[in-house]
Amino acid sequence: MRKFAFFAAAGIALPLTLAACGDGGTPAGGTAEGVSGPALRIVGSSTVYPFTTAIAETFTRNHPGASAPIVESTGTGGGIKLFCGGVGLDYPDIANASRRIKASEIEMCNQNGVEQILEIQVGLDGIVFAQSRDAEPMSLTAEQIYRALAATNPDGSPNTATNWSDIDPSLPDHRIEVLGPPPTSGTRDAFNELVMTAGCKEVPEVAELEETDEDAFKARCERLREDGAFVEAGENDNLIVQKLTTNPNAVGIFGYSYLEENLDKIEPVALNGVAPEYENIASGDYIAARPLYIYVKGEHMNAKPALETFVAEYIDDQATGPDGILRERGLIAAPEAVRSANAAALESRTGLTAADLGEE
Repeated sequence: MRKFAFFAAAGIALPLTLAACGDGGTPAGGTAEGVSGPALRIVGSSTVYPFTTAIAETFTRNHPGASAPIVESTGTGGGIKLFCGGVGLDYPDIANASRRIKASEIEMCNQNGVEQILEIQVGLDGIVFAQSRDAEPMSLTAEQIYRALAATNPDGSPNTATNWSDIDPSLPDHRIEVLGPPPTSGTRDAFNELVMTAGCKEVPEVAELEETDEDAFKARCERLREDGAFVEAGENDNLIVQKLTTNPNAVGIFGYSYLEENLDKIEPVALNGVAPEYENIASGDYIAARPLYIYVKGEHMNAKPALETFVAEYIDDQATGPDGILRERGLIAAPEAVRSANAAALESRTGLTAADLGEE
């Protein structure tokens, strides 16, 4: 069984710097309930987007006097860049992320005055592969996916495989066409790490590169074909689902929630013989499972008391617990220890540092 590394925020609370802050915890014009004021702005991952949107809708219903949060799907990388742009009303309060923030991104945040970064792991997801219900059923391994989509063959020569059957005679004899996320997406990062890299490690001549030339190894594993075998389909995962319904030969890559919501139109492709199902992802039996995060700007909490209220409602078990409302939308609950760490991080407003990532 594959073991997950689950992360909790760490650090210290820092002074709040928004000009809108008053002397106390409630800004001018605030209410006892603490949810009035400017609308919360949330950017980032298209995978986390539907979960955050659902919480935003519930938040708005629960607090009629509050401004409805604004949630934008910009991709993980683009969202974190906006989030790290600075402190103040011109900058987002939360970044959705389908991968963990990078040390370089924390440094960018810090350079722009964003030093109190709260890390909340809202749940788990799986990188899934799916096809039209009209397609010939198939099951794939990480090695087959690597051999089909890598820009080069294991020996470094250009990859010119045309059909799946060129990769393995047991696979369908039709063209390789995989619709997936762009480089700005956290799903792309996770796909590279959990599937492409895992697949190329199964090939001895590529695996050996990791010991002798790490940069060459990374390029050999993660550089994808640009000849039509892999098609960047943008940040809109629903668009990939729509394209699969009209193209029985295509395979799509996206988060588990989009698969679960569209099982009447598409069907899953097993990975390494394991179906992308809730229990398999939660247990770690499915190799392409990943944590999902939101990053919260602690510097905004005094100026926008609604921010703490929103995050508290997000991490409540009624929302993200095993039987929470987001279960119906495809979110897989994080372990109890992680959920407890989320609550502790919010209460103490602990901030994440590059050292917490185990990076220099």
